[in-house]
Formats: sequence, C-alpha cells, structure tokens
Amino acid sequence: MKRMVVVVVDKSGFILRRADAVLVMVDLQDRLLAAMGRKDDVVAASIRLVKGCSHLGIPIIVTEQYPKGLGPTVSSLKDIVPTAIEKISFDCCGEDGFLTELKKTSRHQVILCGSETHICVLQTCVSLLQEGFDVHVIADAVCSRNDGDRDVALTTMRQAGAVVSSVETALFQILGKAGTAEFKEISAIVK
Repeated sequence: MKRMVVVVVDKSGFILRRADAVLVMVDLQDRLLAAMGRKDDVVAASIRLVKGCSHLGIPIIVTEQYPKGLGPTVSSLKDIVPTAIEKISFDCCGEDGFLTELKKTSRHQVILCGSETHICVLQTCVSLLQEGFDVHVIADAVCSRNDGDRDVALTTMRQAGAVVSSVETALFQILGKAGTAEFKEISAIVK
C-alpha cells in the first residue's frame, strides 16, 4: 500500500501586513553607491519605498557599513530616514544592537532594500529568515557593482525563503485597497 505524503506550505508571509511590517534599509551610502551602475534607479526606488512606508506608519531601520570609510547615507535619503546603526559586520544581524532594535518593533515581516545585494543584503536576509522573520526583498531597491552578482543573490534569497518583490507591489500589498485618500497618496508616491 502506497502512503501519500501531503506537504503544507505556510504562505501567510507572502502578503505584507501594515501592522507587522518594518523596513530595513542596508548601507545606501555615498562612497559605496559610487561604484554601482544602477545607483540612481535604486536610490529613486528607495526614496519611494521610504516615503510610502513612512506615510503608512511602517517603522524604518537604517544601517551604514563603516561610515568613516564609506561615507554617510546618501543625502537624498538621509533627510527622510532615522539615524543609522553603524556596522562593520556585513550581516546586519551580526552587529550589536541591530536585532534588539528590530525586535523592539514587535513586527515579523521585514521589507529589505540596500546594497550590496550579494553581500550585506544577502547575509542579512538569510539571518533574518533563520531568526523567523518573513523577508520581502525589494528587487528594484537593491544593487551590486555587478548585475550578475545581484541576480544570483536575488535567486539565492528566493530559494532560501524570501519573497522577491518590488516597491510598488510592496506598498500596494500593505495598502490593501483602492478608493481611499491613502491610495491616492501612495499612487502619487510610486509614479
């Protein structure tokens, strides 16, 4: 007699929920971004993401990798985000205080953007998944010096269990419906 095995996959983390989401912006810094080919597009997407999350009341955590050497968060973002957590660990979770700050939010869904995709973003993503967080990596708001490295990292994160998404998808998932003043405001932000 053959036995049938049924595998149940929990898909609840695929849809972002406003009350459970937090944005983590990793190392979008002047000197680091200078080497990125897609930097202008990534910064523009990150600005839309930050503005949308701020408008929707979603907490934001920012990191800076060795700011003495790589400079501060890019000026177009620095004025609209909270003070960054300085780090030397590639994995944000390996830096003292990061997980403490994240857990203070009492939220379990992390919206992840930043640089470099195949180093700091990837390592942070995998650690967050291991910590039990649902992770949504925003593909249009991450970059690496080499697009091939970025693409491999996005595939790896998806295979590890992260949801790979976009700014517009994430914000409209959180919003949930049209026909409201918030919808009009988020629509204006993503355009």
